[in-house]
Amino acid sequence: MNKTGTLREGYTTGSCAAAAAKAAVLLLDRGEKEREMDIPLPDGKRLSIPIVDLKLAGDGAEATVQKDAGDDPDVTDKALIRAAVCWRGDQKVTFVAGTGVGIVTKPGLAIPPGEPAINPAPRSMITKAIREVTSRGVQVTISVEKGEELAAKTFNPRLGITGGISILGTTGIVRPFSLAALQETVRCSLSVAAAAGVKMPILVPGHIGERAARRDFNTVPEQVIETGNEWGVALDESVKHPFTALMALGHPGKLAKLIRGDFDTHSHRSQSAVGIVEAFHKAVIGRPAAKVATVEGIFMALETQQRRRLGDRLAEAVREAITKKVGDKLIVATVLIDLSGRIFGEAGDTQKWR
Repeated sequence: MNKTGTLREGYTTGSCAAAAAKAAVLLLDRGEKEREMDIPLPDGKRLSIPIVDLKLAGDGAEATVQKDAGDDPDVTDKALIRAAVCWRGDQKVTFVAGTGVGIVTKPGLAIPPGEPAINPAPRSMITKAIREVTSRGVQVTISVEKGEELAAKTFNPRLGITGGISILGTTGIVRPFSLAALQETVRCSLSVAAAAGVKMPILVPGHIGERAARRDFNTVPEQVIETGNEWGVALDESVKHPFTALMALGHPGKLAKLIRGDFDTHSHRSQSAVGIVEAFHKAVIGRPAAKVATVEGIFMALETQQRRRLGDRLAEAVREAITKKVGDKLIVATVLIDLSGRIFGEAGDTQKWR
C-alpha cells in the first residue's frame, strides 16, 4: 500500500516475459545491457520493469525479471521469469516453454494443445517489445523458477496445463484484488469442459463442494467447475456452450444468496444468507430458527429429518433462482451440503449425474 492508502499495482507475468525478452534481444543484437526495460502495453501505455540478470548464453542471450504483483495476493509474486532468445532463419517470433512454463494438453483454451501456455495477449506483448529492437526472427524460450511448484496452487492442473504456470495478462498490469483473473478462470474451465464433451457440468463454490461432487456423483475430470463467488459469470457463460443441464452443488451459506439475486456471493458484496435461511426455517419447520450466527448452525440445530425437509425446500428455491437466470436453455438441479460435505438437500433430477 502506498502513502495515499491505495493498493499498489503490479505487473503481470506477460509483462515480465516481454521485458525480459526485449532486454535479451537488445543484448544479442546490439550488445547493450539495460537494467530497466521499457515495454509497450496493449492499451498504448508503457511500463518500465527492472532486469535482475542479463547475459549472453551460447548463441543467444537471456534476461530475468522478478515478478512484482503489487499488493495483489498473486501466487507468482516474486517469481523469477526468464527469457532466453536466439535468432531464427526467418522473420517469425516463436515461443518455447522452458522449465516451469506449462504445456496446454486439452482443447477449449485460447492456445491449442501442444503449445506453451503463453496466452495470446502476452505473445503479442512479447512480439511487439522485440519488434522495437529488431525485425529479425527470434525464438523465445520462457522459463519460471519453481513454476511447476507454483502451478500446483493455481487452476492449471484442472485446465489440463501441465509442467508449470501459464504466462498471463490481458492489460500487462496487475490490479490488486481484481476479479478479472478469477472470472477468466471460470470461463476457461467451462470452455475446457465443453471441448472435452461434457454435457452436464457441476458448479461448486470451492474444494468442499468439489470433493462432494466427485464422491457422490459420476464425474469426469473436466466436469466439476469451481466458481468461487462468481456465480453470475459462471451461469451467464454456461448458456453459451452446448450443455444440456447443470448442477449447482454447495453450502447454503453461499447458494442461498442466489435466491435473493446475489450472484456475486462474496461476503463484501452480498448480505449474509442467515436471514434467508431463517425465513425458510420458519415457513418449513413452523417455528423460528435457533439463535445462532451461521447458516451451518441453523441446520445443525435440527433433527435429521427436519434438516432434510428444510434443505430440500431451500435447494428448490435455489434451483428456481438459477433457472430464472439461465432460462429454458439448461435443465437445473441443486444439491446442498454441510461443511463436512454431507448432502442434506436436493432439488431437480440429480439422478442424471449418478
